[in-house]
Amino acid sequence: MHEQPVEGSLVGEDGSVGYRGVTACQAVGISYRQLDYWARTSLVVPSIRDAEGSGTSRLYSFRDLVVLKVVKRLLDAGVSLQNIRRAIDTLRSRGVEDLAGITLISDGTTVYECRSPEEVVDLLQGGQGVFGIAIGGAFKEIQGSLSHLPGEPAGAPSAEPAAVPAEPPDGDELAARRARRRAG
Repeated sequence: MHEQPVEGSLVGEDGSVGYRGVTACQAVGISYRQLDYWARTSLVVPSIRDAEGSGTSRLYSFRDLVVLKVVKRLLDAGVSLQNIRRAIDTLRSRGVEDLAGITLISDGTTVYECRSPEEVVDLLQGGQGVFGIAIGGAFKEIQGSLSHLPGEPAGAPSAEPAAVPAEPPDGDELAARRARRRAG
C-alpha cells in the first residue's frame, strides 16, 4: 500500500522536487558542516544538483535525504565512516521503492542488509545484530519533516537571484521564502 502525501506537502519522491542544504539539514537533523563535508568527500552527493562555485547551491532529492538520515543513524550508533561508506555504496545502486524494503542491521562494525523479516531473525539468531534501521521508517520521518519545509522544482536554475542568499542562515528560512516569492 502506497501512502499519499499530506495535502500541500512537497514530498518529491519522484525527483521532481529538490531541497536546499539548509532544508536537508533541518529534515535530517545534522549540521550544515556535516552536510558539506559529506558532499565534498562524496559520501552523499546531491543527485539533483551539486554546488558549482559561488552563487550556486546543492539541491538534494528526497532519496538523498533518506540516505543522509541513514548515515546519521549509523554514525550515532558508532559505525565507522569507512563501513558507512561501504554500506552507502551498496544502497546507491537501489531505487527508492527498493530502499523502502531494506532493514540495515549492524553490530557496530559491519553493516548487514536484510530484505525480509526472516533475514533479520537469522542475523539476530547468529549473534551479528546489535541495532537495526528500517529504511522505510526513515522515509516516513523525512516525509514528516518535509511537510513544513520548503522545496523547489528540480529543474530550477542553479543560481539564485542576487537578492536571495544561496543558503539562508538558520532561523531565517521565512525571510528567504518571502524573498524567493518576490523574485519569482
